[in-house]
Amino acid sequence: MNNVAIELRGITKRFGNVVANSNVNLTVRNGEILSLLGENGSGKTTLMNMISGIYHPDEGQILIGGKEVSINSPHDAFNYKIGMIHQHFKLVDLFTAAENIVLGLGRGGKFDIRSASLKVATISAKYGFDIVPSKKIYEMSVSEKQTVEIIKVLYRGADILILDEPTAVLTPQETRKLFNVLRRMRDDGKAIIIITHKLHEVLDLSDRVAVLRHGEYVGTIDTCDADENILTEMMVGKKVELNIDRPEPVDPKDRLVVKNIACKNRDGIRLLDDVSFTARSGEILGIAGIAGSGQRELLEAIAGLQKLEYGSIVYNNPKTGLAEELRDKTPLEIRELGVRLSFVPEDRLGMGLVGNMSVVDNMMLRSYRRGKSIFVDKQGPEELAHKIIDELEVATPDAETPVRRLSGGNVQKVLLGREISSSPTLLMAAYPVRGLDINSSYLIYDLLNDQKKKGVAVIFVGEDLDVLLDLCDRIMVIGGGRITGMLDGRTATKNEVGYLMTKTDRWEEKSDEE
Repeated sequence: MNNVAIELRGITKRFGNVVANSNVNLTVRNGEILSLLGENGSGKTTLMNMISGIYHPDEGQILIGGKEVSINSPHDAFNYKIGMIHQHFKLVDLFTAAENIVLGLGRGGKFDIRSASLKVATISAKYGFDIVPSKKIYEMSVSEKQTVEIIKVLYRGADILILDEPTAVLTPQETRKLFNVLRRMRDDGKAIIIITHKLHEVLDLSDRVAVLRHGEYVGTIDTCDADENILTEMMVGKKVELNIDRPEPVDPKDRLVVKNIACKNRDGIRLLDDVSFTARSGEILGIAGIAGSGQRELLEAIAGLQKLEYGSIVYNNPKTGLAEELRDKTPLEIRELGVRLSFVPEDRLGMGLVGNMSVVDNMMLRSYRRGKSIFVDKQGPEELAHKIIDELEVATPDAETPVRRLSGGNVQKVLLGREISSSPTLLMAAYPVRGLDINSSYLIYDLLNDQKKKGVAVIFVGEDLDVLLDLCDRIMVIGGGRITGMLDGRTATKNEVGYLMTKTDRWEEKSDEE
C-alpha cells in the first residue's frame, strides 16, 4: 500500500442528468507513468479535474498515501502535492519564467526573485529542463511555456502530476526531450498521469495504461502487454482497423497555384512571408508546423478571409478551364467556384457554425441565398442533416438539437460533413480530428481519401506527424510564416519533418521545367 500515490474508489460525477463518471476505480503508483485513454466524452478530463480540485465527486473516495482526503479546490490539491498541467497554459505573457512560477505563492510582501530563480535552476538541473528563469513568456516557444508550467507545479512540491495532451503542439524533437524529463521525474519517485490520444506515445512512455469507456472504468493493462489494437478495442469496445489508406493520385493536375503571398497583422508583424506552393487534384497535401506558424492565415488567405500585401493565388477551375485569380474575389465568390474551407479552431463554433441553431438550420446556412421565394425550403437541409448524422455517427438526440449542445468532436463532424457535401474541387481541412477519439479520427481520414479519389485537391493541416506521414502524398512544412520544405509523404521521416518545423530558411518550389 505504501507504493500507492493516489487511489480512486467508486468515483461518480453527474452534471444534471448526464453521468460523466460512474463508479470509477483507479490506482496510480509512486514512480510510474500512467496513461489515461478513452474516446471523446469518456470522462477522462472530468476524472482528472476531480483529482486536481476543479470538480468534487458526487460519490466515492479519493485516497492519498492510503488516507481518505477531500479535495475541494486547486489549492487543496497543491496541499496534497497534486499538480495539473493543462493543455492551454495559464501564464502571464509579460512576466518572466521565474515570476510566473512564484505567482500566487505570496503571503504579502515581495518575493526574492533571485532566490526563486536559483531554485528554478536547481529543479531544471535535477530533471533536465532547458529554461532561462529571466526570459519573458512572450519570447518563448510552446515547449518552453510548457516547461514553465511543469516547473511551476514542481516548485510547489507536487509529487503527483497530471498532464493533459502534453505533446499536442510539440515537434518530435521537443516530444523526445519532454519524455526524457518525465522519465527522470518517474525515476525520482513522482507519480505521473498523462491524458493523450496518441497510442504510439502511450506505448513508448507509460508503464501502465488505464482505459475509460462511456464514463466507466474498463481496466488497466501493463504497457508491455499492450499494443495499439488491444488499446483501441478496450476504448471502443470492438475491433477497429488502424490502417490509413493512401491510394496513388490519379492524373493529378495543378488545381491551386500560390505564388509569393505575404500578409501582416494589425501590429505590422508578418504572418506569411513570400509563400509559394502548388496543390494538385486527386492528392492530399499535408501542412505541418508548430502551432501559430501561419497555417491558419494561409488557409484563410486562400478562402478570401485574409488580406494580402502582395502575391497571387490562382485557381484552375475544372468546370470552366479558366485560371481564376482568387485574390480579387470575395469569400462568397470563392466558395461559389468550389473552394471549401473546413477550419476547426479551438473555438469550433467560431467559424462556420451557429451554436444556437440546430443541425438542420446550420445546413441551411450554405443554401439560403439560392432560395427562389421568401419561404425557406427545409427539405434538402433536413435530408443532408440526417445523412451526416447517420454516416458520420454524430451523437445527437435529433437533427433539431442546437449545435452548441453537441460535444466538440461531434461539432467537427457536422462542420466537415457539410463542407464535403457541397462537392468541392478544393477542400481545406484544418485540424479536422483535433480532440476526436481514434474511431472518429479514422472515419475522417476515410472521408478525406474519398474526396481524393473523386479528384478533389485536399489540403490537410494536422498536428500528428504520424498521421501526416501515413495519409498525405506530399507534406509541406511551414515555420515562422515561411515554407521551409516540401517532402514526399511516402519517404519522409518524422525527424525530417521535425527539423524543418524549427527552421526559418525559406524553401522555394521549383517548376517542372527546371
